[in-house]
Amino acid sequence: MRRPGDWMQMPTDERILEALQSSGMILSPAVIAKNIDRSREEVTRRLTVLVEYGFVTRVERGYYEIDEAGEQYLAGELDARDFEPNEN
Repeated sequence: MRRPGDWMQMPTDERILEALQSSGMILSPAVIAKNIDRSREEVTRRLTVLVEYGFVTRVERGYYEIDEAGEQYLAGELDARDFEPNEN
């Protein structure tokens, strides 16, 4: 069972993670948005948060992939409530 953190926006964050996981590819916010029926702007905002919490990696400007923590979260193996944003 997945345990989302208070910082997560549901179901958008899970749908973003699922899109990245199922594709197995590096994707842009526009491609993710098209596939989960959200705006590019909303997806971009949420990707920023998912990167801050270590669930997604920004490969290069405008391109993202799911991180190990994101994979584990989707598998129900970790509790997102235990995560704090990275300090950069």
